Amino acid sequence: MFAARQAFSAAQRRAFSSTARQASKVTVLGAAGGIGQPLSLLLKLNPRVSQLALYDIRGGPGVAADVGHINTKSEVKGYDPTPSGLKECLEGSDVVLIPAGVPRKPGMTRDDLFNTNASIVRDLAKASAESAPEANICIISNPVNSTVPITAEVFKAAGVYNPKRIFGVTTLDVVRASRFISQIKGTDPASEIVTVVGGHSGATIVPLLSQSGFELKGEQLDEYVRRVQFGGDEVVQAKGGAGSATLSMAMAGARFAESLLKAAQGQKGVVEPCFVESPLYKDKGCDWFASNVELGPNGVEKIHPVGKITEYEQKLLDVCLGDLAKNIKKGVDFVKANP
Repeated sequence: MFAARQAFSAAQRRAFSSTARQASKVTVLGAAGGIGQPLSLLLKLNPRVSQLALYDIRGGPGVAADVGHINTKSEVKGYDPTPSGLKECLEGSDVVLIPAGVPRKPGMTRDDLFNTNASIVRDLAKASAESAPEANICIISNPVNSTVPITAEVFKAAGVYNPKRIFGVTTLDVVRASRFISQIKGTDPASEIVTVVGGHSGATIVPLLSQSGFELKGEQLDEYVRRVQFGGDEVVQAKGGAGSATLSMAMAGARFAESLLKAAQGQKGVVEPCFVESPLYKDKGCDWFASNVELGPNGVEKIHPVGKITEYEQKLLDVCLGDLAKNIKKGVDFVKANP
């Protein structure tokens, strides 16, 4: 941040200072969980956040008291786990992040979490539609391929649906793809940008390594793709059933929130991969798709096409679309059956 600001002209620095002072209320629903706590910490450190609102079914005020002692300017408040507490927490929010839900255990896929997390996300989406209908809603709770369509259906039922304001956070897939290629090539992972498209579960995650300027072949390519697609399993296994990817997911969620705030405060050219309502593969039954998305003051500004890919990547994409269409339908059907 400091180096970037040094490079700004005096006028740009004044503009940055002005936008950075804009009031931005960021809300975390599920703030006391494995993702929620480090996510809340990272948001407390973000100078673009002026108000941080934390909610959970238990422990929200405690997390707020803890991170609230950190000497940054934002004000932090934790809310009681009551309907009135949730309503007050959400009111006036610019960005709402939802990591609430149960984590994966060894042998579980994201889809195995569906029955529990679908109900949690549905109920939090109802509260968000009522109390923060104009906020950017960022879904972290898995399975994202289904929980994001659930959120959209709830907002539609409430008459406040805006496709530019609902996001599935797939940033961790890009973070992993960048880290893993840097380990192979011996480069700086922070400088690597690997486009990842599709969804956020197993074979629906499609890294487009050919667009990054690198080329892998054979078993090395297969292993790279497998690791990007199933990197979460490494964490679940390494934690011995005690949790899933929480710290890296918190970092990815904080990065996405930062991008939304930068775009809202006037910065141009902010592009992040995310799972949004997209025209790219609607003809394949995929109303939702993750690709590079340019963000703006109103949320989604422009959805970038997938672009030129290799025959190998096309095969991955074909598998992705088949699975993704089923995941999306599962979310939509859940809301129809469980309004």
